[in-house]
Amino acid sequence: MFTGIVEEVGTLRSMRVGEKSAVLDVAASVVTGGAAVGDSILSDGVCLTITELRPQGFTADVMPETVRRTTLADRRPGAHLNLERALTLQSRLGGHLVSGHIDGVGTVVRVTPEDNALVVELEAPESVSDVSVAQGSVAVDGVSLTLVAVDGRRLRVSLIPHTAATTTLTRLAPGVRVNLEADLIAKYVYAFVAGRKPGAGLTWEKLAEAGF
Repeated sequence: MFTGIVEEVGTLRSMRVGEKSAVLDVAASVVTGGAAVGDSILSDGVCLTITELRPQGFTADVMPETVRRTTLADRRPGAHLNLERALTLQSRLGGHLVSGHIDGVGTVVRVTPEDNALVVELEAPESVSDVSVAQGSVAVDGVSLTLVAVDGRRLRVSLIPHTAATTTLTRLAPGVRVNLEADLIAKYVYAFVAGRKPGAGLTWEKLAEAGF
């Protein structure tokens, strides 16, 4: 589990791409501190397992399912990645619970400056938008953000200067694809309630009946 609070922006040194899979070699120094082979690193929102520790970095395998569901295959050497180590029992939960299992890929529609913030509007797949609410949480390329508004499949988030300065999200522009993970608790509530009456969808009445 992770929090969506980026510890370090790493650099992709190389990527070996197979027929359906890939191996990433990432330059990093903070997230490798105290790390061991087999540990998890959130990389642009994707939970990857360290397969080898190298000087100032690590390697990780990307399996075919991850290639299909994320934007990692779009990355090229020199690309920057948001990195975070897995939670410990002593960690502060500064963002929200993030699993590193991507629910879908979204596309940036527009980026608008608003005073000291950047407002980003995204077109999200239904797997994310259906469980999103205003003032709820969403992870965008591994960064925990608060949803400003939800309008159908359009999600709007706002970046404070610190987030823009310490993550890769300053690269966002219309047409850029991003990894999205919906709020973990919202997904389970949605699945639980919708599962009681397949195909009927989620309503406030169902939530009340289920005790939420």
